[in-house]
Amino acid sequence: MPGFLFILSGLPGVGKTSFARAFCERVGAAHLRVDTIEQTLRDQGQEVTTQGYNLAFAIAQDMLKSGTMIVADSVNPLHATREGWRRTAEEADVGRLQIEIVCSDKAKHRERVENRTSDIDGLTLPVWEDVLRRKYEAWAQGEAVTIDAAHRSATDLAQALAKTLKL
Repeated sequence: MPGFLFILSGLPGVGKTSFARAFCERVGAAHLRVDTIEQTLRDQGQEVTTQGYNLAFAIAQDMLKSGTMIVADSVNPLHATREGWRRTAEEADVGRLQIEIVCSDKAKHRERVENRTSDIDGLTLPVWEDVLRRKYEAWAQGEAVTIDAAHRSATDLAQALAKTLKL
């Protein structure tokens, strides 16, 4: 499935990056992580607002046009960021699937947030209170596929989605 964009979204700590890595390995897609881009900008002394997403959109568009299948990994919390990903796929003339990763078990979600460590040098992860206060706009009904990562491993979820999509 060359030139296809899988657009992830979900609060910090729900399991997006674990799912993205497992899914990319399973289907041979590239993992494009906005956290990495934003931390690189911070490391250069820049205040990060929309630049990380804008850079990700541009990188994704180039990769999609060259036939690369991409998993875009970000919180993707606002209609504006989601529209940016949709526009990226449209401008590259490729298909897309919007996927919201959730963790329906609030205690498990909190445990994940409180016990995880960053794999990006310099990245400060949000604490539970930050996650609770985070602005996150709900998806419209049917706009995204929802995957609940509360009680299944990222590998199992990735395999299930790949099988459903026949990848």
